Amino acid sequence: MAAVSAALVLMSAACAPSGSDDRGPGDRDREARYRRVIEDPHPRPADVIEAAGAPTGVTRADDGSLLLTFDAANVEDDEGPAASAWRIVGPDGRTVAEHAEHGDAEAVRAEFKGVPGGFVRVPAGESADGAYALDVRGRRHAVDTTGTPLGTRPGDILLAEAEPTLVYRPATHTVAPPAGVPDDAVRLAVDERGTVWSLAQSLTEAPDRIVRQRDGRTLGSTAVPRPYAGGALTARGGTAALTLLQGDDVRGLLVTTDAGGHWRTVIGGGVPWRELKHGWEYLVLEVLADGRLLVGEEGGRLWLADDRGNSAFHELRTPVAFTSLTVSGATLYGIADATTATYGLVKGEGLWISRDGGGEWRRHERRGSRSPAEVTKPPR
Repeated sequence: MAAVSAALVLMSAACAPSGSDDRGPGDRDREARYRRVIEDPHPRPADVIEAAGAPTGVTRADDGSLLLTFDAANVEDDEGPAASAWRIVGPDGRTVAEHAEHGDAEAVRAEFKGVPGGFVRVPAGESADGAYALDVRGRRHAVDTTGTPLGTRPGDILLAEAEPTLVYRPATHTVAPPAGVPDDAVRLAVDERGTVWSLAQSLTEAPDRIVRQRDGRTLGSTAVPRPYAGGALTARGGTAALTLLQGDDVRGLLVTTDAGGHWRTVIGGGVPWRELKHGWEYLVLEVLADGRLLVGEEGGRLWLADDRGNSAFHELRTPVAFTSLTVSGATLYGIADATTATYGLVKGEGLWISRDGGGEWRRHERRGSRSPAEVTKPPR
């Protein structure tokens, strides 16, 4: 506990505004190092990672390896120089590969998806161009891209939800659009069974619909109950959930736990929906491997279902406020970071990992060698 307290004191000291006259030599040194990193035409990965302070994203391969992405952008303006990096961490916690690039603050951040054997880069444009694979050792491999739609099947992974919608087939290392998706689909999820779940919005007064498809064939569809519209969508292991909206406000969930056979609305369940402060675009909606739903807000409160029935929820306690939270299998990954580029660090900045549904959180060590990590149980 003493080590944890000391670490938090050090981080708090680094949080003074960059323009403050009270900044000490350590703050000014950090600002100078940060500027050097983003202006360096060939930055070192470790320097970018130190400057960034926390990853912008985390994804996991099937062997437990993690790929973390980092960005350091111009603090004074949304234009100007920037630097980015990725680091692959093996299941034992050791860094096995890393890479850094100089760039521009206006450039699209790199995003990856975990796949069998490694990771696939999500295309940043309006086509499949730019997609490639990294194995768990960090070696780059080409993927086959095609505009011919694929009928989805078990093992296919949703790579990009929109503009364009793309799936990745690990067996053939192919990136392609999924076949049969409705033209009016605005949200998409693909589960491990190869079922495509899409939210279709009609241009008429007809209600939104959730459409289920596999291998290009429609399995069924379900109307979103009045007076709600559909928002975020997620699916895994026979469980699927859609946020129910009134305007931009989330008011509950539409949930199935039997692959679309039966649906029910969850308007209460222990989640104070009307207290959510942001629109649905900032909502966290994930399914754990055991079928339980996790719902909440980026930078705000989070709730986890009591069981896979997903009718009752309890608030998830976290060591610090997370700016993002993702789920891989049964593991929760929370990132604490500033919402805009800054020279300083926020309280508890970095990646936090929980393998027991939020009972205990372990702070990921950012350095290359494996070392004891900070562990904490959030206050009750």
